[in-house]
Amino acid sequence: MYRFLLKPLLFLFDPEWVHHTVFSFLKGINKIPGMGALIRSLYQVKDKRLERKLFGLTFPNPVGLAAGFDKDAKLYHELSNFGFGFIEIGTLTPKPQPGNPKKRLFRLPQDQGLINRLGFNNQGVAAAVERLKKNKGVLIGGNIGKNKLTANEEAVSDYVKCFEALFPYVDYFVVNVSSPNTPNLRALQDKAPLKHLLQTLKDLNIKKPTPKPILLKIAPDLTEEQLMDIIDIITSVKIDGVIATNTTLSREGLQSLHKIEMGGLSGKPVADRSTEVIRFLHDKSNNAFPIIGVGGIHSPNDALEKLEAGASLVQLYTGFVYEGPSLVKRILKALV
Repeated sequence: MYRFLLKPLLFLFDPEWVHHTVFSFLKGINKIPGMGALIRSLYQVKDKRLERKLFGLTFPNPVGLAAGFDKDAKLYHELSNFGFGFIEIGTLTPKPQPGNPKKRLFRLPQDQGLINRLGFNNQGVAAAVERLKKNKGVLIGGNIGKNKLTANEEAVSDYVKCFEALFPYVDYFVVNVSSPNTPNLRALQDKAPLKHLLQTLKDLNIKKPTPKPILLKIAPDLTEEQLMDIIDIITSVKIDGVIATNTTLSREGLQSLHKIEMGGLSGKPVADRSTEVIRFLHDKSNNAFPIIGVGGIHSPNDALEKLEAGASLVQLYTGFVYEGPSLVKRILKALV
């Protein structure tokens, strides 16, 4: 029903407006007694064979929702009803910020992709914390970044502020230095600043009574030399894993009208490169750390490709927009 009825209707309107409208709709219908249970009965797949134990956590299943969809932790409970094993909120910054000027989100239907230049628009970490205090059992990842006006030389302090604020309320952390939509952010992927950032967070983490897993989210546009640096940093600092990959700046092979827009490209066009990065990290590191695979998963076969390349878990974003909530169930049934 979604692909043939709802999606054509929703795709008539501005994508960012649709996003917020659907959020309001889902929030509203889940307040109706019994509606949450009905959605769960339609979409959730429960099977012990789907459980994954990673980073000291038990994931009910290996399919999660990627960061960027529920930036402000407004809908994680309702979204979990669609069968996700975990929800990643953010990217969050210490201070609220509006992000880049609109229009900043574009569909590429011929390519089954999205281009966004949102720019870490969020209400700030404190607002998200208040919502996360109401969490009742959803496994949550906290994706953290820096404010646009924070210079790279001061970026570590922004990540530390988010880390400390979120620590009691998330199950794992993701350090986002790979969004193309915050000026100069990707420079933090260079070896020296990245190692300093991750070591700082690692040092804070080990002082906690119960440390939380820390993962690094990387861009698909890194060279093999840069990926080898990533492997070296992760194994030397001993953080817990990688999310591969974020959006790409490449526009190779695109057919859609909006291919000229600036921003990060997600969806089908990034699928192959994301899988290449996963396989490279898995093979060159000798499977030294877990990988969460994200990028262009629009079908069960796409998810299986990521898992076979070396990912332990996968995440959806653009595929969820194009294929609808049944995609989660279809992937989980294929895995079972």
